[in-house]
This record gives sequence, structure tokens and C-alpha cells, in this order.
Amino acid sequence: MTTAITVFDVGGTHIRQAWWLRGGELHTRTSRPSPSFKRFPGATVAELQDMMVRDLCDTVPETPDAVVGISFGAALDHHSGIVYASAPLWGEHSEPYDLRAALASRRPDVRWHIVNDVTAALLHAAAASSRSGHRKVLLATISSGIACRVIDQRQGRIPVDGCGLQGEIGHLPAVAELAGAPVALDCDCGKTGHLAAYASGPGIARLARVLEQREPGRWAASRLGLLTADGLGFEAALRRALDERDELARELLDAATAPVAAVLRTALCLDPEIDEAVLTGGVVHGLGHHYRRALMGHLTRQGLYLTSERTPDWLERRITVTGPGEADSLAGAGIAACAGVPA
Repeated sequence: MTTAITVFDVGGTHIRQAWWLRGGELHTRTSRPSPSFKRFPGATVAELQDMMVRDLCDTVPETPDAVVGISFGAALDHHSGIVYASAPLWGEHSEPYDLRAALASRRPDVRWHIVNDVTAALLHAAAASSRSGHRKVLLATISSGIACRVIDQRQGRIPVDGCGLQGEIGHLPAVAELAGAPVALDCDCGKTGHLAAYASGPGIARLARVLEQREPGRWAASRLGLLTADGLGFEAALRRALDERDELARELLDAATAPVAAVLRTALCLDPEIDEAVLTGGVVHGLGHHYRRALMGHLTRQGLYLTSERTPDWLERRITVTGPGEADSLAGAGIAACAGVPA
């Protein structure tokens, strides 16, 4: 295997690319927009997939024994690499797609290794020396999409079901409430009431529009409303409003984190061997300590039956929020390629 591996992290918004050295270092990072259905609304899914394949293949150098690791933002078979669906990239489309075959057809000189982006992030996070003694580690990414994975550190494996899947929590049924009333929103996959419909980056923006419609006076008078009215982008406005302790911004974030807290509460209740639940992704990084505050608020008010009463810090010790680079899917793609994953 070559010393340097080309690695990609393909998300619904950006394609990140770098060189991964077998010693664990990333070099020459670049980023460019992904060919998603939101960026090219008139394109068919087949055209979007072809754009993706051409983009990836054309940027891999023609070198002997070229190896590529891809972290791909989609529900995919961990064994075969078959892509089942990617709501952030292709919307409602859910026809299986053999991405590896398409890449190999265009660039047969390359050895392609494809893993889910959350799997890649977990591989990198789990490799940290501070987690070497953990029994299990759960990693959840909150970004343009939502998913999680759990790795058994003792066996070095991520268990999957018969379809090669695990942890697609973004498309579990969820409930949300704003201004004292339930909210029903559509997910990018086309279904109503999924976790990602409320708690992903686009989901939080949807919740904000609902809040503005339900309480226009409060919205207009809030820092969040004033900042967005002045032309500041929603993500930056939300972070700034939270920094300034805007009550409406806090209410919005509480509504968005409630269904995430419900999933984590259930996971930790069912599997007490999970020694750490790591949160990462663009939403988590963008909102920083505000995100953890809102999440832990839910888990403090309603934690685990008896455990939270007898050991109040049990959940607090298990929920961590990463900073940028601490659960890097690019590095995880390199780890996966070096290990020959998927088999």
C-alpha cells in the first residue's frame, strides 16, 4: 500500500479532500460544494450520482497502486458499500446504488474503500488514547443529516444488521414542540416526523420558521429575529443570539435538542456498557457549549429511572461534545482504507 492515501469526506453540503499518511496525519486539505439536489434542483438523481463519480475520480492522482478512502454521507451497507439512500444528497431517492462499482468502472487503477461518514468519524474518535479503556463508544453526528454508530472497543468491531446498517437514528420517528404546541415537519427523505426533520441543521431552520409564524411579535423583538432581519445568516445569527442569552433562541434550541436527548437516553438505558456518547457534526461545532447545555438540560430534568437519582452525574460523565478535528471523517476514511474496510 502506498504511504499516502487520498481521502474524501462526502457530505450533503461539501466534499472535503486530503492526503492521509499512515502515521495518522492529514495534509493538503481542500473543500468544495457537493453535487446535491439542493445545489442542482433540476438534475435527476442519476445525473447527481454521475457528477459525484466524476468529481471523485477526476481528483485522484494517477499514481501506481493508488488507494482511496471515502467517508460517504449516506445509509450504506457496511459490508458491500452499496449506498441505500442519502437524503442530504439525493432527497427522497432510495434505490440502492453501487458507488464502488461506478468508481471502479471509471478508475479501475484505484483501490476504493467506502464507509459511512459516521463510521469514519467513530473510527477516528475511538482511536484516541483516552478511549482505549472504554467498553463501547457511541458517536452521534448532528449536521445536515443525523446518524450514530456504536463500536465495541474490546472486539474492534461495529455490529451491523442483515442490511449492513446500524444507527440510522435520523430517520426514527420523533416528536417536537414549539410555543406549547406540537410541530409536524417533513424530513429531507420525504417522510414526516423524523428526528432529522427537527434536529438537523436544516431541521432547526425549519423549526425557526414555525416559531416565527406562530409568534411573530416575539420573533421580531428577539435578538435572533433582529439579527436575521439585518441580513445575518441563520446559523451565525442563532449562535450570536445564544451568546447574548436570547430567550427565544434558547427556546428554539431546546425544542431541537429534545428528540436527540430522547434517543441518547434510550440508548444509554438499553446498553449501560456505552462508556461515552460523543457528539459531533456541524451543528454541534457551530453551537458549541450551547448545544451541550440544552441537551444536558433535558437529561437532567428527565434522566434514567433510578440511576439518575442514585448517581446524578452518571449521564453527565458520559456525554461529551467534540471540537473540530476530534472526530474527523477524513482521518477515519484513512483508517478504514489502511485496514481494508469494508471487507
